[in-house]
Amino acid sequence: MIIRSKAPLRIGLAGGGTDVSPYADMFGGSILNATINLYAHATIIPNNDSVITIEALDYGETVTYPASDRLPIDGKLDLVKGVYNRIVKDFPYNVQGFKLQTYVDAPPGSGLGSSSTLVVAIIGAFAHWLKLPLGEYDIAHLAYQIEREDMQLAGGRQDQYAATFGGFNFMEFYKDDKVIVNPLRIRKKYVLELQNNVVLFYTGTSRESAKIIDKQSDAVKRNAQGQIEATHQVKAQSIRMKEALLRGELDKIGEILHTGWEFKKQMAEGISNPEIEKIYQTALDAGSNGGKISGAGGGGFMFFYCPNNTRHAVIKAISDLGIQMTPYEFAMSGVYSYSIDS
Repeated sequence: MIIRSKAPLRIGLAGGGTDVSPYADMFGGSILNATINLYAHATIIPNNDSVITIEALDYGETVTYPASDRLPIDGKLDLVKGVYNRIVKDFPYNVQGFKLQTYVDAPPGSGLGSSSTLVVAIIGAFAHWLKLPLGEYDIAHLAYQIEREDMQLAGGRQDQYAATFGGFNFMEFYKDDKVIVNPLRIRKKYVLELQNNVVLFYTGTSRESAKIIDKQSDAVKRNAQGQIEATHQVKAQSIRMKEALLRGELDKIGEILHTGWEFKKQMAEGISNPEIEKIYQTALDAGSNGGKISGAGGGGFMFFYCPNNTRHAVIKAISDLGIQMTPYEFAMSGVYSYSIDS
C-alpha cells in the first residue's frame, strides 16, 4: 500500500501578521488568503523491516532510525519527526516500519507557508493510513500545536488553516487559539480575473521569518503604539479585501494591497529592504497599482496587481531585473489524502 497526501501553499492577500501572538490574543486578528496550485507532498510506504526512513526529496536528505514510538530530535529533518512523535503520542498504535517521503513545490523561506503546509500534508497522510478521527479544524490545530508548541517555532496561525481548508478564506484569530475560518463564495469570473491580474514572482532569496515575527511580537509586548497602530491598519485591509472580492470590485484590489504593504513595513524592521523596494517600484512604474511580499517579509515571493492588461508590461519589467514570473492557478481544495495498492 502507498498513502499519498498533498496540501496547497497559499498567498496572503491581506491582514498578514495579525494572526501572531500576542497581537491576536489581545486585539483579535483577521487575514484573507487564497491557496494556489503549488503543493507540499507526503508519501508513506509501510514496510515490515522495523525501520523508519524519512526522505526529504527536495533537500536530498535521508535519515533512518529503528522503528520506535519516538524519533530523536537531533537537527536532521526535525519538523517531520516532530509530526510523527506527536501522532504516536496522541494516537498510540502498533509501531511498524515505513518510509516517509516529502517534497514541496516551493523553496523554504519563500513566504508561501511551505513548512506549515508540509506539516498538514504529513498529518493528512498519517490520518488516512491510521484512520484517525480528524476533521479540518482538528488537522489545522494539531499542525499549529506541533510547530508552535512541540517544536517551539515562531509563527502565526494562518498557514495551517489555509493548507487544510483550501480556497479563499477570511480567517479570524482570537485568544486561547480560537480560529474561525469563513470560506468565501467568490464568483468564478472574479476568481479568474484576479488570477489574470495578480502576478507572482520569486525573488530568488529566502528569509528566516522567525526573526521578523519575533520583532513583531516584541513590539506588541512593549506596547509600541506605532507598530500596534500599523498592525490595526493591516487588519483593516483584510476586511476591505473581503468586501471587494465578494462584490467584484476588483479595481480596488491594487489600492488595498498597496495600503496594506505601506502599513506592513511599519510593523517590524526587516520586512522590506532596498532590493525589495526596487522590485516594487519597478512593478509600479510598469503599470501595477499595488502589491506585497507574501509572508512575513524580507524575501521570498512577491506579487502585484496589474489592472487593465498591464500584466505583460510588469512581467517584462521584473524579468529585466533577472526575476522570473511563477505561473500558478488558485486551488479551491485543501489537503487531500488517498491510498493505492503498491
